[in-house]
Amino acid sequence: MTEPNETKPLELNLASELPLPSDVSWRFAQANLQPVDVADQLTALLTAEEIAACLDLLPLVRRTEIFDYLPEGIQEEVAAVFSLDSLMELLEELPSDSAADLFNLLTPDQQADLLRDLPARNRATLEHLSRYPVGTAGALMTSEISLLPTGITVQRALEILRRTAAGSETIYHTYIVDPRHRLVGVVSLRELILAPPKASLDKLMTEELVTILPDQHQQEAARLVSRYDLLALPVVDESQRLLGIITYDDAMDVVEEEDTEDIHLSASVAPLEEGLLRTSLVNLYRSRVMWLILLIFANLVSGVGITFFEDTISAKVALVFFLPLLIGSGGNAGAQASTLMVRGLAVGDVGLGDWTRLLGRELLVAGALGLTMAIAVSPIGMFRGGTDIALVVGLSMVVIVLFGSLLGMSLPFLLHRLKWDPATASTPLVTTLADAGGVVTYFALATWLLGLH
Repeated sequence: MTEPNETKPLELNLASELPLPSDVSWRFAQANLQPVDVADQLTALLTAEEIAACLDLLPLVRRTEIFDYLPEGIQEEVAAVFSLDSLMELLEELPSDSAADLFNLLTPDQQADLLRDLPARNRATLEHLSRYPVGTAGALMTSEISLLPTGITVQRALEILRRTAAGSETIYHTYIVDPRHRLVGVVSLRELILAPPKASLDKLMTEELVTILPDQHQQEAARLVSRYDLLALPVVDESQRLLGIITYDDAMDVVEEEDTEDIHLSASVAPLEEGLLRTSLVNLYRSRVMWLILLIFANLVSGVGITFFEDTISAKVALVFFLPLLIGSGGNAGAQASTLMVRGLAVGDVGLGDWTRLLGRELLVAGALGLTMAIAVSPIGMFRGGTDIALVVGLSMVVIVLFGSLLGMSLPFLLHRLKWDPATASTPLVTTLADAGGVVTYFALATWLLGLH
């Protein structure tokens, strides 16, 4: 975990500095330029080849800090340009979790060459961490952790930490393991500093621990970190052997990644692997076209419904005036319900077993919303077509809002049960289905209530 500098970050403009690599290097090396700000500027202004050339000018520690903040797609492009020696230096200097991520981005030939020349300790760590699939807690964890044995005093614990903690990802929490490397407790640095030197570590440590298995999804790790306000989450195997930890900053990166994916899916856009500006036009097109084509055919249902009720429309042309209003209201209500359910499922506020209870609540809320909207629109129906039209419009509003809301609430549950991302059920899909149902509902009620069979 990179410690933030106290100085205020400065804005960096490289556009006029590219011909002067030595000056660029001097600017990068200054302490008041945060690595994350430099990484953002590099990503925005330079190609991967130019980024690699600039990084090669910097001291190793500074180069590593900046590289660690580059987006994954840019890291992959830069790594393809770097020499094996530069990659070797990065892998040795990066935190173990970041090194494993970088290693997984490399080509098989690069991996084989690096594993052959890496020091034994780094090689073992990389092989251990890189075996976990992307998206799991194991792939997110770091093995650089502070450990203490059981049965020692606070004074002895502090002596061990002074000697060993320099290479740890974080020392604010230290984990206590037994001779078999099983996790038995945790103690904070604050507790160690304030406790009497002769106090027993076994009595000071906290034994009630929140842990995660390495093959669980990274989203579950982020949820646990957020729910229990953890600085780090221990990763253990089935026998409680400590494998590593997931730090708070890595968990928050997962939250951002998952939220971005959900936002894209909610708009029927395939998740982008790179940032919006760096994604090619072809990939942007591909990410959007498939859902739009599918939704075209879903919208045809609305056209078929209108065609089926041509006689009703011919007899009461005033009905057409209210069609956009009614189907828009159903779609909006469905989108609201869908958003609430998708978010509830994402944060664990609701589960599959809550569907029946939520169905009853949504019936009451959607019924009240539909009735309120019907009262609001009925005077317009009276003005445009008289009492009969007002009745049709008002009743249709209640039914359509009910239908849209129940659809928006239920579809995320269905997708979740099918192991699909519930975010897929958001606005475009729900509104399209609600529109089609709204057209049929409106004209069917009009045909029945107005006696136009």
